Amino acid sequence: MAAVFLVTLYEYSPLFYIAVVFTCFIVTTGLVLGWFGWDVPVILRNSEETQFNSRVFKKQMRQVKNPFGLEITNPSSASIATGITLTTDCLEDSLLTCYWGCSVQKLYEALQKPFHCFRISTPRALEDALYSEYLYQEQYFIKKESKEEIYCQLPRDIKTEDFGTVPRSRYPLVVLLTLADEDDREIYDIISMVSVIHIPDKTYKLSCRILYQYLLLAQGQFHDLKLFMSANNNSTPSSTSCAEEKSTDQSLLEKAGLSEGEVEPPEENSKDCVVCQNGTVNWVLLPCRHTCLCDGCIKYFQQCPMCRQFVQESFALCSQKEQDKDKLKTH
Repeated sequence: MAAVFLVTLYEYSPLFYIAVVFTCFIVTTGLVLGWFGWDVPVILRNSEETQFNSRVFKKQMRQVKNPFGLEITNPSSASIATGITLTTDCLEDSLLTCYWGCSVQKLYEALQKPFHCFRISTPRALEDALYSEYLYQEQYFIKKESKEEIYCQLPRDIKTEDFGTVPRSRYPLVVLLTLADEDDREIYDIISMVSVIHIPDKTYKLSCRILYQYLLLAQGQFHDLKLFMSANNNSTPSSTSCAEEKSTDQSLLEKAGLSEGEVEPPEENSKDCVVCQNGTVNWVLLPCRHTCLCDGCIKYFQQCPMCRQFVQESFALCSQKEQDKDKLKTH
């Protein structure tokens, strides 16, 4: 019966042709746009559109409190000969231990040792892991929230003027911050912080700076502290000599293999989303580490709007509850 109806429709009505063409058009459109969930040949899509369909994973972040703070006072005046001044800002009583001429290999072996061997919660634990592969060690007691300045210097009887050419086997200075009270180590997730500091000498005149910082957890893991860049950081050199110094430092960093990871701290940061210019910046994009999108715009981007690099992962700086609390405080 159905066959007779189709034959009759084919012979006496142009609607049959219209229906066939319309059906073919719908099926073809569905295949091209992926309505049926089937794979479409790559020739039908450009490479950029294919990349956009990849899923961006959102990291689940857990907020922890870092009890340690360390910065270099007057880095331009620091050198192997004259020493270095450090400023601490710790939430609890702490111990600051300086290791001059620390072995690079032994330091990273110590950081990567498994938890069942030991935890670097005390200076003694790090010294045992380094097997005394350093030139000189000095220690200071830091009172909580004191923000005191500590002057450190390599003794002259060591007779070390430089640490050789790059790549070096020893870091000029490694600073360890640990909690002085054993009870405090049970309160905080972060029990110590290791800072690798470069100090200029006769051979390598790169300006003084913190190269790396590592946070060591009570569970035995360690994490590398990274600087996440805000989108708008407008910095203007104060003079030609300042610009020349920066270019010199950059060339030295490239020789040392640190040019990609070393980022100058921004002088002026914007809190507005670079897309809508209205929402508060809250999302960090990885691997480029740009912080430039708000909660409303993050879902529309698979590429960083600043550098156009594809986003592999992202995470929020603070939750929606924390943002609401901040808004209540401001009002």
